[in-house]
Amino acid sequence: MPEYQAPLRDMRFLIDHVFDFHAGYAALGATDASPDMVSAILEEGARFCENVLAPLNRSGDEEGCHFDNGVVTTPRGFKEAFAQYVEGGWHGLAADPAYGGQGLPHSLGLVISEMVGSSNTSWGMYPGLTHGAMSAIHAHGTREQKQLYLNKLTAGQWTGTMCLTEAHCGTDLGIIKTRAVPQADGSYALSGSKIFISAGEHDLSENIIHLVLAKLPDAPAGTKGISLFIVPKFLPDATGEVGERNGVSCGSIEHKMGIKASATCVLNFDGAQGFLIGEANKGLNCMFTMMNHARLGTGMQGLCLGETSFQGAIKYANERLQMRALTGPKAPEKTADPIIVHPDVRRMLLTMKAFNEGNRALAYFTAQLLDVAHLSDDPAQRQEADNLLAFLTPICKAFMTETGLEVTNHGMQVFGGHGFIREWGMEQLVRDCRIAPIYEGTNGIQALDLLGRKVLGSQGKLLLGFTRIVHKFCVANAEHPQLVGYIAQLDGLNRQWGELTTKVGMAAMKNPDEVGAAALDYLMYSGYIILAYLWLRMALVAQQQLESEQGDGDFAKAKLATCEFYFKRLLPRTGAHLAAIESGSDCLMKLPAQLFAL
Repeated sequence: MPEYQAPLRDMRFLIDHVFDFHAGYAALGATDASPDMVSAILEEGARFCENVLAPLNRSGDEEGCHFDNGVVTTPRGFKEAFAQYVEGGWHGLAADPAYGGQGLPHSLGLVISEMVGSSNTSWGMYPGLTHGAMSAIHAHGTREQKQLYLNKLTAGQWTGTMCLTEAHCGTDLGIIKTRAVPQADGSYALSGSKIFISAGEHDLSENIIHLVLAKLPDAPAGTKGISLFIVPKFLPDATGEVGERNGVSCGSIEHKMGIKASATCVLNFDGAQGFLIGEANKGLNCMFTMMNHARLGTGMQGLCLGETSFQGAIKYANERLQMRALTGPKAPEKTADPIIVHPDVRRMLLTMKAFNEGNRALAYFTAQLLDVAHLSDDPAQRQEADNLLAFLTPICKAFMTETGLEVTNHGMQVFGGHGFIREWGMEQLVRDCRIAPIYEGTNGIQALDLLGRKVLGSQGKLLLGFTRIVHKFCVANAEHPQLVGYIAQLDGLNRQWGELTTKVGMAAMKNPDEVGAAALDYLMYSGYIILAYLWLRMALVAQQQLESEQGDGDFAKAKLATCEFYFKRLLPRTGAHLAAIESGSDCLMKLPAQLFAL
């Protein structure tokens, strides 16, 4: 298994120089997040993830979770690691101080989440789901609900889930069958079954708080009739502590391709007592608070697993001897050259590096927007951040998981036949990553959300909010002596982006299928342009450091070389996506369904 080491140098490059988190924290009044505090958090977070979580990654995959008559036990070491995580204060790092949290910026919490997900993705699912539940209760719960649940969730005594999917419906939540019947005491009796519930049952905490979508008896049809309920595994007693068992049980756990140490449960609700959160029939609004949190976390998984895969691949490529370089021996004292001398191996490694570092920049850029949306006193600033987050969230989820899967596949390929063997650990990373494009809304759904709801649904307003940022950057740096060609390339694509969007919108007015046909290619096209902008921001800083002889010169040179590779080898993929979009929907919809099997 690759020995994960937190990429602190790259993290600090983004935090300290590219995005200047420290200036952002000062502007938002987040004075506790001083540079010294941030540095200490990075160091201690890395130590915990490298020494506690990473050693449990392979053993957790080998052992998996255990199911026995409704009781789920996590792999050896998971419970102890969770206790250490909670005791170290990591669980409440960015949580509201009113409920026991440390109140540090969300961007710091996201950086720690990256380390957790890179060292042990399965383990990270348990606190990750809890943070989603906390965000929904914090945003939509009553004062009493917040006081009752958030203190325990923040402390890690209790954990949380989100219960959406049912056997007959995944994304189409309007047809869920779980019912909630009002009771005389103001609570509701919930009955039904939910599937694919991550962390739905386990032994890490004393209680599990389920957030469950269900329909009231008189609910309108479709998504307008969905309500959200808090359903504890154990009902809190009069003192707020664990009381009697509620009517919710785990019917089974799934046997999966990957993330085997994360319990994916079937949950059965048999008249379970639940409590409405938010307004009746407005559960979709509450759900999206959870889903948007989960979608950003899922996008991060592509980065996390890609980073660990790259670390294993680069070490192997420098050690594995195979053939001689085409230009002559590079290690004549050895029987063969290390495979890193071969152009095709370099192609894979550079692709991995370019996507990982670009996706990390995208994640941290988005994290800064979260800080502004939650901490700014300026309503206009908060609205601008919210608009950008709405636009970027589906791209983060889909683009980062699609490219993350590509990266883990490259990592396995670098190992050749050994990559296919379990003992090296590379195939586990592929298996663990494969779910990420599927859950929390498949990438096709993310693409429809981006193009249909966010871009066309806002008449281009949300897209314009981002393309203006890119345009201003290109104008400001148009004469940069080293980067001028790349700036011009980005500027041209930025203009093309708007023109393409108009073209798709006009076609969709005549045929709605045009949106569905273009959606995924449009999202990937958008993602490549966004990473180009972020790579140029990184290159700009690297060039400045190189010229001023500040920082690590070799690190700066590596950034500039990787930026060049991205622009020359990866950004041209936009051309293929453009051609696919412009081909329209006819070639997709022409073949009758009954002829597919012929």
